Amino acid sequence: QVQLVESGGGLVQPGGSLRLSCAASGFTINSYSMNWVRQAPGKGLEWVSSFSSGGGTTFYADSVKGRFTISRNNAQNTLYLQMNSLKPEDTALYFCARGNRWAFDRWGQGTQVTVSS
Repeated sequence: QVQLVESGGGLVQPGGSLRLSCAASGFTINSYSMNWVRQAPGKGLEWVSSFSSGGGTTFYADSVKGRFTISRNNAQNTLYLQMNSLKPEDTALYFCARGNRWAFDRWGQGTQVTVSS
């Protein structure tokens, strides 16, 4: 059974850091493109970052470039998102999703990130 489980969200002050994890089961993550997508309160979905299958090229939305880093641990079958220099506008529910950008076929349940003083 394919499953994605996110964790690591929480409340952090502006300028702080968090690391999100997405534990995958039922498939091998390096065989698929994997993504982070977020939804801020009252807004639509926003693609954040992707890690391509195989060798693993990374991509970032302009809004997070230079602050967020996506990575993958193949041995643990887990995807990560290191988020630094967090801003209030990064507040959102963060989802892990499998597949090519905007052709996602599996989603996790999400983990809440709140950036506030």
